[in-house]
Parts: sequence; structure tokens; C-alpha cells
Amino acid sequence: MSSMADRIIVPLDVPTEAAAIALLDRLPQVGFWKVGLELFVSSGPSILTVLKERDKRIFLDLKFHDIPNTVKGACHAAGRYGVDLLTVHAANGKEGLRWAKEAAEAGALETGVLAPRLLAITLLTSINARTLAFDLKVPLELPEYVLNMALLAQESGIDGAVCSPQEVQQLRSMCENDFLLVCPGVRPSWAETGDQKRTMTPAEAVKAGANYLVIGRPITAAPDPAEAFGRICDEMASV
Repeated sequence: MSSMADRIIVPLDVPTEAAAIALLDRLPQVGFWKVGLELFVSSGPSILTVLKERDKRIFLDLKFHDIPNTVKGACHAAGRYGVDLLTVHAANGKEGLRWAKEAAEAGALETGVLAPRLLAITLLTSINARTLAFDLKVPLELPEYVLNMALLAQESGIDGAVCSPQEVQQLRSMCENDFLLVCPGVRPSWAETGDQKRTMTPAEAVKAGANYLVIGRPITAAPDPAEAFGRICDEMASV
């Protein structure tokens, strides 16, 4: 597997464990998979066991956002799974983020697994500047808001952030070098953007400083998912 392939995370955005296993079978060359709310609520942690049995890396994308004590409990439980990445919303605030980090590490220690690297959601990539200003009534410009959320996460001890690729270059210049930047909303030039509002091609996102790219439908909905995955890897390697 190429180094670029290692940086692509493919979401298992399917409703059942059986459908997830079918997708895994179609794409054995993918080494990093994302499990989100729909599949986790449907299957529970058993899908994580399936992925571990296949020696896959896991991005558990549950986007915890609640009062600090509740997020702490959820992260403690999630830390026991031995996943690689775990998400919480930056909007939890400094106290909530610190508790989340400590709890995930404690849960991992109890079960003898590596603690997940925590990622803060800065702003969902389905939200554009107009939605932020008019629906959510946030007075900041979108890039400034995302930067503030990322810096808050970094100050709170969080390992990285999830952000649109359009914000990566700014965040990479302002955040520490070891602060992970993970980008959904990445679409090859030949793919439809779908419901993502702030997009960029994989090659552009890598060049801007993204560590990992979350790429779903351009791969999973392609007539030949393996061919689409390989094509994206080749495009990224040309950067």
C-alpha cells in the first residue's frame, strides 16, 4: 500500500454491519476506515471488532457534544475500544475538551490499548458562511471561527482537528506541526460534491497540509470502488 493510500480514510456510511462487511470485502486495499453514527448505532461496537480482526485502522467519528461530565463518560467508554481516532466537538469548550482527553486515555489504560488521538470538530463541512451567519447567528467570518475552534482544541490538549480542506492551509500555518488535520469534504475533480459545501480535490488538500482525507462517495458509490480508490491515490502521489 502506498503512503498516500495510508492517508485516505474511507467511511463505512452504511446502515448495517452486513453492508459494512460487504464494503470491506470490495475494498481490501483500504487500510483506514471511518465508523460514524449511523453504523455504530445500528451495529454497536461489534463492527469495531470486525475491523480489528482485519487489521484495519479505525476512525470512530461519533462527534460527542454534551455537558462535560457526559462527554467524559462517553470518551472513557470509547477509549476502551482501541480505535485510532475519536471525535468530539470543539464547541464543548476548554473544560469539556480536557475532560474528554483525560477520560479517553484512562479508558485505554484500563484495557491495555493505545489511547485514541482525539480530534475536535471545528465546523461541519455541510455548513457554509451563510448558514453560519444567518442560521447560527455566529458573528465571526467562517475562516476565523474555524481557526478559533482549532486553537481552542490545541490549547486544551486535543491532538488535532477536523476541518474543511479550504481551511487547512491557514490552520497548518497557525497550529503546531504535530497537530493533526483531518479533512472530509474532499472530492476528486471528476466526482459530484453532494451535500458538502466546502470542498477541494485530494491533491489540493494534501498540498495545503492535510494529514488525512476522508473520502466516501467518490469511492464507495463508484461503479468500480477499487479503481476509484487507486485513481485517487495516483492523483495524490502526483503532488
